[in-house]
Amino acid sequence: MTSQIRRSCVSIPANIAEGCGRNGVAELARFLQIAMGSASELEYHLLLAHDLNLIKAQDYEYLTANLTEIKRMLTSFIQKLFA
Repeated sequence: MTSQIRRSCVSIPANIAEGCGRNGVAELARFLQIAMGSASELEYHLLLAHDLNLIKAQDYEYLTANLTEIKRMLTSFIQKLFA
């Protein structure tokens, strides 16, 4: 579980960086969508860890609040690309 959480955490900024290194808005948007998928995967892993009592409720709330903000920023970034 720990390795899956770490992998999805690292995948979010890695996909953003890869998208920024590509040519064109469409490719950037595609990698931002992949980053969003990794954020959703992380969201699930955190929920599962919480349900299995592997993380404290307070830690879960803190982490999911931050993750929600990251997902909002990704959504805003994607929307601004096509505005």
